[in-house]
Amino acid sequence: MNFVVSSSTLLKHLKAVGGVLNTNNTIPILDCFLFEVANGELTISASDMETTITTGLKVEATQGGSIAIPAKTLQDALANLPEQPISFIIDNKKFSAKLKTETGDYTLTGHNGEEYPKMPKLDSQTSIVIKSDILGSAINKTIFATGNDDLRPVMSGVFCQFTETNSIFVATDAHKLVRYIRNDAKAGASTSFIMPKKPLNVLKSLLTGVDDAVKVEFNKTNALFSFGNINLVCRLIDGKYPNYEAVIPKQNPNKLTIDRSSFLGAIKRVSVFANKATHQIRLKINGSHLVVSAEDLDFANEGHESLVCSYVGEDMEIGFNSKFLVEMVSNLESDEITIEMSAPNRAGIIVPSQKANPGEDVLMLVMPVMLNN
Repeated sequence: MNFVVSSSTLLKHLKAVGGVLNTNNTIPILDCFLFEVANGELTISASDMETTITTGLKVEATQGGSIAIPAKTLQDALANLPEQPISFIIDNKKFSAKLKTETGDYTLTGHNGEEYPKMPKLDSQTSIVIKSDILGSAINKTIFATGNDDLRPVMSGVFCQFTETNSIFVATDAHKLVRYIRNDAKAGASTSFIMPKKPLNVLKSLLTGVDDAVKVEFNKTNALFSFGNINLVCRLIDGKYPNYEAVIPKQNPNKLTIDRSSFLGAIKRVSVFANKATHQIRLKINGSHLVVSAEDLDFANEGHESLVCSYVGEDMEIGFNSKFLVEMVSNLESDEITIEMSAPNRAGIIVPSQKANPGEDVLMLVMPVMLNN
């Protein structure tokens, strides 16, 4: 198996698929990229057993075959090479790869390509097509709200629900929740799955700058995302997603509308003085006057800022975790946001005051924290 490829093109493809590799593997072959050459095309695969990504590029090849090559060593070597053609000469008996460049020769010892984990085949799958920018937006808007509780694995992923009228993406960790709806993305039939966080993060980076539509195929156990020359297949989270609609309060008579960047800046500054364990900040709303405050009794620290807002409802004080508020407000794009509340012990709803996209509907829910009066 021998082939010639551009060093920069190869490095670009390795970076695309390398995001799925783990840094500490118990199985040595998982520290490698799988190289397969057939009919003048090089297919590169990377896998962590749960998720596998493949990409392909044209090469000058004299022989076909496969080999697993150590990922980090190969990437480090290519990163230090100027753009030039590289010849790969593979010894299928020693499972080694000789790299011949304009100025040097390098030899890497790898593994038998036949032993590399195979990408699972999807049987009896459902398929839909979704625009790459819509899928990228959905991941960006929801992934920060996923949980990390091993006892509740369904909440460690994003719930993707496709219907004949819209597409809905939901993430929650029981303290915060994001529901992202796209009315401009419809599927042929109603269907859903729960996607794990790690492949979503990899997919998010792969979709950056991509204009292609994404074909999504899935069954009960796996999902395959195909676009351009990339294929990503991952194991889905098994289980029933919680009834998220039941926790969204419908009656919220108290509505606070405020400039998003001013509010975000105030939270960030005031939260410096909050208790480092609870991150608690207090919102005191009185007419068109909002006071954002925090205190840390252990160190006698406190901070507060006054902001002008538009408010409809009864005067109230409510406490929130500042970290959650910062994450949510940072992930909204409108100039103004509206916080809808019913009582200090009920969840607050954060929505953009103006829609950046008419087909987009974003709702963020955050649970309050008990105030020490």
